[in-house]
Parts: sequence; C-alpha cells; structure tokens
Amino acid sequence: MEKNLTFLEDMKKAFDAFKNTPKDELLFTYNGVMYPTAICDTETFQTIETFEAREEDLMMVAYPKCGTNWTMLLLNGILDAAYKKEPAKVIPMIEFKAPNKFERLKAEPSPRVLGTHMHYGNIPQPFFDKKVKMLVSFRNPKDTAVSLFNFYKNNPVLPTYNSWDDFFPDFMAGKVIWGSYFDHAVVWNKHIDKDTVLLKTFEDMKEDLKGSVEKICKFFGISITEEQVKQIAEKGTFKSMKENSEKTHGSLGQVVFRKGDVGDWKNYFSEAQSQEVDAKFEECLGGTKLGELLKYNVHCTW
Repeated sequence: MEKNLTFLEDMKKAFDAFKNTPKDELLFTYNGVMYPTAICDTETFQTIETFEAREEDLMMVAYPKCGTNWTMLLLNGILDAAYKKEPAKVIPMIEFKAPNKFERLKAEPSPRVLGTHMHYGNIPQPFFDKKVKMLVSFRNPKDTAVSLFNFYKNNPVLPTYNSWDDFFPDFMAGKVIWGSYFDHAVVWNKHIDKDTVLLKTFEDMKEDLKGSVEKICKFFGISITEEQVKQIAEKGTFKSMKENSEKTHGSLGQVVFRKGDVGDWKNYFSEAQSQEVDAKFEECLGGTKLGELLKYNVHCTW
C-alpha cells in the first residue's frame, strides 16, 4: 500500500501531521540552515548523503520561490514528449521526506526528474561524482522575498509573520527556510560556466518560455519536435499552471501558485528596504555573470 502513495498523498500526509504543531516546532536547523519540520527531517538529510545518483538524472536546483514547480513541470513535459514518461509518483525534491521514498526513487526508471532547494555545498556528493546535469533557476531577489513572505503567510505548516516589515529583516539575514538567497547566489555564480550547469532566470522564462524550453532540451541532450516544444510552453504558462493547480498540487495549489508576476515587489517594499537590497546585491553579485543574467537594473528599480 505504501508503495502506491502518490506525490499528493505524501504531501497531504506530511501537512496533516503538522496542522496542530506548536509554532516553535515548525522549523528545525540542520548544518546551520532552517528547514520546515513538516516536510524535512534529519534522517532524510543523512540518507541522501549516499543517494544513488545517475548520470541520466535531470536535476533542478532553485532557491525557494524561484520557479521550482514551474521548472519541474517543464522537465516532466519534456520527458513525456520525448519518452512518453509520466511524472514519478514520488516527491521529486530529494530533501523532502516521504514513506519508502528512496526505495521508490531507486525503482524509478531513467531518466528521472529530481530537484532540490539546498545550497550548493549541501547537495550530496554523488550528484557531482556522476556529473549530473543541473538546471539552476534563479529569480530577482526582491520578487523572491515577496513570494516567500506570502508562502509563509499562506502555508499552514510554517510560522506566520504579522507583516512584511517583520519578515524582511529575516529574509535579509537568511533566517528563513533554506537559508540566505544571497549565499545561494554567490556560490552558484562560481559554478556558472560548468558544462553540467544551465542557469535560467524566472524573468527570462516569463519573457520567452518557448525559447527556454528549447535551451533546456539542448542542455539535457533531449530531442523533441518544434510542435512539442510549443505545446510544452503553452501548458507551462502561469495561467495554465494555476488553472490546473488543484489537479497537480491539490489543496496546496493556491499556496504554490499565487501571482507569478515580475515586479510585484513594488507593492511591498519601502524605499529604504529597496536600497538595502540594492546594496546587498551590489556587494554579492555586482559585476558578476549571474548578476548580469538577473538583469537587476531592469527588474529591481522603481
């Protein structure tokens, strides 16, 4: 029975178990980073250290709220088009806990779509030993912060902030789930030129989704038709994902898919907060390749 649990059933089970959990027990720290207790635990982190990665795996890496579910949907669409392979009925995020998860992943035929929110330095070594290709998704820090704030606000298994002004200092200090956005960005910028890394931005995907699908296919060495690319892009619009969210994510759909906009940060940030992020971005990513890819001056100015 356990082996037939679907992704949605796994997530519902995890969330239901933590509905009445005291606020101070909703998060825990592992290796200096905070994680949600409802979907992560120490045992899972220890298990993935020896996870059997495969060279054919398609790995998605993203800081939370930087296009995770969007990118995973595109990858699954590409595999379906190329190999008639349906999404696995198991949570694809490697650090998320679930019953018999790793046995089920081991039984999953290649190519597998896997994902993680973890910092580069915490990704299990087997993924690097096998030279697994990683599609890394980033989003401008201001929209990421606002999206993460609303994720906290609407998520029953995360602590609730009274206001955006209460959340902002914790985001800047990295005292949020999966740690500091800027720590993630600084390290990935160092690996941006590797053959096994393709860095895509949320904003570029919004601007040219069809072109993004084509680049993703080329990166992973997957051949599909022009018509299939077009269909994947059409199904992968935010409007389409939101309309289908109940089917794909159940009751979590409305939590995961909120607006999907570029520039929503202007409805939240004060001038001082905007300047604080500007300074931090310049300190961490000014003059870098990742900084250039994020088009900060286009997407993060008033």
